[in-house]
Amino acid sequence: MQDDRKVKMPENAVAVIGAGPGGLAVSRWLGAHGLVPVIFETAPRLGGQWNSASATSATWPGMRTNTSRIMTAFSDLDHAPGTPTYVRQEEMLNYLERYAFTFGLLPHLRLGTRVERLERAAEGAWLIRSVSEEETRTEIFRQVVVATGRHNLPHVPDVAGLKSFGGALGISHTAQYTGAERYRGRNVVVAGCSISALEIASDLALSGAGEVVSTNRRQRYILPKLIAGVPTDHVMFTRAAALLGEVLPPEELAAGMRSTVVKAAGRPDQFGAPAAAENIFAAGISQSQHFLVAVAEGRITTRPWIERIEGRTVRFSDGSTAEADGLLFGTGYRLSLPWLSEEIAETIGHDGSRLDLHHHTFHPDLSGLAFLGLYDLIGPYFPVLELQARWIAYCLAGRLPLPSPEAMRAGVEEARAMRSGPPSLPMHVAALIFARNAGIEPDLDQWPELERSLLFGPLSPVSFRLRGPDAQADAPAKTLAAAAAFGAIEDDRFTPEEEALWRLIGPRTARTAA
Repeated sequence: MQDDRKVKMPENAVAVIGAGPGGLAVSRWLGAHGLVPVIFETAPRLGGQWNSASATSATWPGMRTNTSRIMTAFSDLDHAPGTPTYVRQEEMLNYLERYAFTFGLLPHLRLGTRVERLERAAEGAWLIRSVSEEETRTEIFRQVVVATGRHNLPHVPDVAGLKSFGGALGISHTAQYTGAERYRGRNVVVAGCSISALEIASDLALSGAGEVVSTNRRQRYILPKLIAGVPTDHVMFTRAAALLGEVLPPEELAAGMRSTVVKAAGRPDQFGAPAAAENIFAAGISQSQHFLVAVAEGRITTRPWIERIEGRTVRFSDGSTAEADGLLFGTGYRLSLPWLSEEIAETIGHDGSRLDLHHHTFHPDLSGLAFLGLYDLIGPYFPVLELQARWIAYCLAGRLPLPSPEAMRAGVEEARAMRSGPPSLPMHVAALIFARNAGIEPDLDQWPELERSLLFGPLSPVSFRLRGPDAQADAPAKTLAAAAAFGAIEDDRFTPEEEALWRLIGPRTARTAA
């Protein structure tokens, strides 16, 4: 059945494109503030990346999160008791389905419904044309949130001779990885230094692959998942780190971060991998619990980038070669929004990599249209997605004014200027941007008993429920519990190192170190 009539949706209906974590979070908060989400999802099941049956999912059997269960959850729904520190893919999907049920989102889902077109409507709103097995719909919404995710179009770089590759297992992107079994006893080249590339190279090396060669253009510093028993995301992505970034010169910040990383994880060359650049911002940071150890044990061989491919022979830029049965590229993703009208795509500067938006969210010439989670983030996504979702919901529901046109134009210009800078956004920086915009950044002066936890503990989602329209009565206790988890921060006394950092940031009063 096909119906191309244009249906004007109720004023309080908001179209949400995508039913992954971001789409679910913004729908939950839109609903909490009087709006009615209409959630479009191409797959027959919600979950986005965590729905492994989705055509755009990059998860694989046995995959675990690389961020802790505390930082891979939303502020008002914990993981089930007994969930391990790093959550399995199927547990994450169950969590998201439980979240949708808990907050009444299931009736608002249109599963198996693909958005074919988003364009400006004559009425000053937005037209969405969608297709499902039953029908084609054309609907007019006053407000729309695009939440389709950043990692949905795998990118394989141009490599000389790539089409000539003759290995029996062929060429794949890590997004298509389905486990180590098919590579057992085979020689594999894994290209890239992303988390997925390192984790999959480790999985192959520890699961019976023949020879595993890791190749990349630029050696990154590599953090493990745990530092002295504490999840890395609790240690590295803190409010103090974000505040330091606001007061220190870039070179001093880079030197301090490198010192912290090397102290926690060592240098890659200490394990037998190539040396990373001295400037950690130029080198970049990745994460894997087993990769460097596997290199040190000889389970993984590291090589510089691929120069060319000749049949099964992979030639590297240092003149060495490897005979490969399979090539796996963990080389990132392009940002794909093919259903945007030409006008919208041009306005936001959509080039498959970045978007020109005010704080990654709004554009002054696209009133009623918001974008969520379409940045390349370093660190835990869930806290940041929820903060951005709350800001969007508050603005669309009228709880907060939208940024002024002047502020948004300045934000767009800033985004354009940053195209030549680092492609990734650190989690702790993003969290403070969205929390400040939403008016929910905790005031340290109001919470002296939480000061150490808020500065040097994890940026847990619940730590942003201390103030604002959605403050929780139990947020202080839960913030302390999140900071104390894994034995990290068990009292409010600053260590000497923390006291020194806090003095750099510029507190109004001195603190007493432990």
